[in-house]
Amino acid sequence: MKRLSAVVIAALSISILSLPANSIAETKKSNSKFEKAEKVKCKSTKAAAANPTRIAPPENILKRGPRTITFQTNCGNIVIQTYFKQAPVTITVLNSLIKGGYYNRTLCHRLTTEGIYVLQCGDPTATGSGGPEFRYRDENLPVAGTNNYPAGVVAMANSGPNTNGSQFFLVYKDTTLGPNYTIWGRIVSGLEIVKYIAEGGVKSGGADGTPLRTIAIERASSN
Repeated sequence: MKRLSAVVIAALSISILSLPANSIAETKKSNSKFEKAEKVKCKSTKAAAANPTRIAPPENILKRGPRTITFQTNCGNIVIQTYFKQAPVTITVLNSLIKGGYYNRTLCHRLTTEGIYVLQCGDPTATGSGGPEFRYRDENLPVAGTNNYPAGVVAMANSGPNTNGSQFFLVYKDTTLGPNYTIWGRIVSGLEIVKYIAEGGVKSGGADGTPLRTIAIERASSN
């Protein structure tokens, strides 16, 4: 099995993994209104900000990665088809985090509704600065261009090159960003849930911040 030692980077226990507050480029004005998601119903959740569970970095890259990752949320299941061949290190790490219960009962802490269209999750502290005590390299970066992160794409958030941790973002509407974020999968079921959260807007009334409609990952699994 391939060793991960060359790609896992030791880091401080607190990381800053975040998307830019401003859009890098504006997307085209197609689909200006969010698609209605009337069937989505969110339940109350006991998820709350907490210190991250300590997870050791995996020592070896998986020979065969999970085909799907499922986030069971209080609003329904979000199922993601993984891109293991294109992002084996990322999927190996995510699988370890999932098996260790890292994502269970965590809040999706950030919604952006102008310029870029994403819901960010994966930080147990719900501050945007939490993550595991290690980092790993970028993979499967898109080319620069308009709408290079199309609706349904799931990618890692980071604070610079090769600083991936646990945080990721779900794209609910075609988005243009710098080619700096590892794309590791696409939503095959549950995109309407993300759109429903986006439709509710941000708590502060702005375009970037905590979602007004609470969404939490109750349990994560990989298959």
